[in-house]
Amino acid sequence: MRQWTVDAFAAQPFRGNPACVVEPFAAWPDAAWMQALAAENNQAETAFLLKTADAARFGLRWFTPALEVPLCGHATLASGHVLFAELGLAAPAVTFDTQSGPLTVRRDGPRYEMDFPAQPPVRTEVPAGLAEALGAPPVEVWAGPYLVALYEGEAAVHALKPDLVALEKISGAATGGRGNVGVAALAAPGGAHDVIDRFFAPGSGIPEDPTTGSLHCILAPLFAEKLGRATVRFHQAYPGRGGDLECVVQGERVLIRGAAVTVAESVLRLRP
Repeated sequence: MRQWTVDAFAAQPFRGNPACVVEPFAAWPDAAWMQALAAENNQAETAFLLKTADAARFGLRWFTPALEVPLCGHATLASGHVLFAELGLAAPAVTFDTQSGPLTVRRDGPRYEMDFPAQPPVRTEVPAGLAEALGAPPVEVWAGPYLVALYEGEAAVHALKPDLVALEKISGAATGGRGNVGVAALAAPGGAHDVIDRFFAPGSGIPEDPTTGSLHCILAPLFAEKLGRATVRFHQAYPGRGGDLECVVQGERVLIRGAAVTVAESVLRLRP
């Protein structure tokens, strides 16, 4: 069976966030097998697809090298790209049934557009030890599925070198979640982006994620409110790569737009 490696939220190879996408199954493999393959791939996520009676609808599950996750943006984008660009799906859109409900990926010119649930955060006090764990004090902290720390300018976001062990403990205690933290700041005026952000995910077995769709389900409503408009352009500033997302807040949903490119196709010499 085949597997593709796709750089998501990138218009050219070696940028954005790589994800592995496995050829669709007729029945779900054992979860332990999927976890073992995700660990073998050692990418931020490996996506597994399940065929249904509808050619434009699939089951979708995501595994990091350490665990299964309930929502992953870049591997959803990569899955849509594989179905459209590699497997020749002719439909204008594809729907994925996931732990986070139905998610849709549709063609958007040279990009793709995903329809995800908005997850507006709530302003909270700065947890004890967070400033020390991040390496610099934030000006605001917000809590959602992940903790989000805001900084005064993009230079501060670029400069962070966090203590990941401490960060996981502090964020997990503050949110009741897996101990992951997003950081963000308004970009310098006049550039191609409105917001610069990064995402540290030690609770998911990922020190820093290159480009994170699920983070922007939190950031998009937050910054749409701050900027007073529905459309916000983000750059996730992972050192050496970086990914670009355009988000449009529509009530309880967020449209996340980005490009994707296939960098490898491989043949797995094993089956579940």
